[in-house]
Formats: sequence, structure tokens, C-alpha cells
Amino acid sequence: MGTVNTIQLLKIPVVEDVRGNLGIIQSDFLPFEFKRVYYLFDVPSNAFRGGHAHIKQQEVLIALSGSFEVTVNDGTKKKRYLLNKPNVGLLIPIGIWRELENFSSGAVCLVLASDDFLEEDYIRDFDEFLISKK
Repeated sequence: MGTVNTIQLLKIPVVEDVRGNLGIIQSDFLPFEFKRVYYLFDVPSNAFRGGHAHIKQQEVLIALSGSFEVTVNDGTKKKRYLLNKPNVGLLIPIGIWRELENFSSGAVCLVLASDDFLEEDYIRDFDEFLISKK
């Protein structure tokens, strides 16, 4: 199980060019092989996303456009990250509660997940999450 101390900001390799930059994510970049990619967009600025933890799945969140805040909680400690650069990913290990909020206009959150969607991998109730950490 992860703790807020095991959460990492990953610097995504970028090829810079006057015609525009190119961010590169290859299989050897992440500490896991991603099986699913999804993204959040058109999120109202007052909306709240996340509000869950995973039992077995790891994820990397990237602000492809705009910005949003991610609050992570390991049941003991909380930490907040502002994601606003497309060349930085937030690696969230298993067993970490996450909440996403304060989306800017036009924000796009890309998520690279270590597994396919499985509802039974989600802990969606915070009290259950706290019990699972004991």
C-alpha cells in the first residue's frame, strides 16, 4: 500500500522544437505497464472528480491542458498537488484516496492506468477506505 510519501511527480521527456514540443511516454517510462488510457475534459470549475482509491491499480495523472488540483490521502496524511504542465505526471500508487477539483477552463486530465476498469477495484466510500488502511 502506498503512502503520500511514495507519490511521485514524473518528468515526461519532451523533444523541443520551434514548430511545437513533443511529449513522449513509452512503456519503459512508467513503473507499470498501462492497460487503459482515459481523459477528463469539459469539467466545470466547481465540479469534484475522483473521490476514490484503488485496491490494485496505479495511475498517472497529467494535465494535458489547463490546470486542476489533486488532493491525495493515505489515511494518515494529506497532500495537495497543482497539475498545470503537460510534461509532468503525478504517479499515484495503490491504496491512495484521490480527489480532483478546481479545474480551469479548457482543462484536460489524461490518466494512464495499470489495469482495465474493474468496479471491484474501487473503494468509493471514505470511511471504508480508512477501515481498509488499518
